[in-house]
Amino acid sequence: MSAISLIHSRIAVVGLGASGLAAVQLARVLGAQVTAFDAKPLEALAAASVQIASFGAVLCAGATSPDLTGFDVVVVSPGVPPGAYLDAAEAAGVDVCGEVEFAVRALQAANPGTSVVAVGGTNGKSTVTSLLGEMFSAHHERVFVGGNLGQPLAAVATEAWYAVVLEVSSFQMERVRDFAPRASVLLNVTEDHLDRYAGMAEYAYAKGNAFAKQGPTDLAVSLHGDAVCRAQAARGRARQLTFGSEGTVTVSRDGVHDGRDGERYTAKEIKLQGAHNLANVAAAIAVARDMDVPASLIRTVLARFDPLPHRTVFVCEIAGVRYYDDSKGTNVGASVTALRGLFEPRVVLIAGGRDKGGSYAPLVDAIAEKARAVITLGEAAPLIQAAVGARAPVLHA
Repeated sequence: MSAISLIHSRIAVVGLGASGLAAVQLARVLGAQVTAFDAKPLEALAAASVQIASFGAVLCAGATSPDLTGFDVVVVSPGVPPGAYLDAAEAAGVDVCGEVEFAVRALQAANPGTSVVAVGGTNGKSTVTSLLGEMFSAHHERVFVGGNLGQPLAAVATEAWYAVVLEVSSFQMERVRDFAPRASVLLNVTEDHLDRYAGMAEYAYAKGNAFAKQGPTDLAVSLHGDAVCRAQAARGRARQLTFGSEGTVTVSRDGVHDGRDGERYTAKEIKLQGAHNLANVAAAIAVARDMDVPASLIRTVLARFDPLPHRTVFVCEIAGVRYYDDSKGTNVGASVTALRGLFEPRVVLIAGGRDKGGSYAPLVDAIAEKARAVITLGEAAPLIQAAVGARAPVLHA
């Protein structure tokens, strides 16, 4: 897709969160006539309406099932679920794509040599995305880090970048057609968003779309021994590389060993704490070394890189008790990883919040192994308490 190809094109953008607004602006920069749709009423879109008007686009508020069959391209924001009106547009021959797909097309038309890295997984993807961004930035000054984390790519797609590191969610990968990142990572797939997907297979398949169009010169990185991740990574034609306890990039309690070049990164020189973070480090090293970031720069970054906010962050120690903030652990898999990743033998877990429809059985197993007690709160409290049963003491806050 080049800039000239969108002049006089009719583009619809559905969903006006940050990704949608960035897509509206990009489409206007590329010369398209743009109509922006959102299901919210006009009064709830006051700020967005001002931006859309400044872009020179048309706003259609309260549009729950708009007729999109007359457009050339429909860009769907990740928060917009599948719907019959989108299927009808596709059946009519309209190019229906997500914001990531739309932005990457523009990026690669403007800067064909830019390397795109996609980082996916139920848990850990923000840490790995940020860590890779730091590694690439230590090697080259023109690096963009964003996607599902931070700024949408569409906001900067026409700028010149050495590398683009994108955190990609399953929602963002639902509608990609030509997306073929230079490197794609799938850290793990555990139950999440089952209020949107029919089951785990559908959820995993959406994540695996990040690999489907990769070619032989691209890299596919997945967790060793995880059959689901491996199957998704193998959907394209990329070179396969694994990380984990027996992967090409091997993780142990002592640190990370890269079997490709023999480099060892000891736990003592890595600022991130916990076994799960050593796995995240291994995944980042797998990509960074493949894309020629020197091991010396990787070591420098690992020595200074802090945990992202609310992701197993050590808070303080009081009377011999260590406190960790892991409030970004918003699904069962994340909480299991955090519990098992702590080197402390026994913990008190505070858990609750919104129920997403998955099983609590993996969490209960981790609680039985690691927890002295569980404190529950929020909507999911009674479900967690029922699942835990007599496996550990439970107190409701």
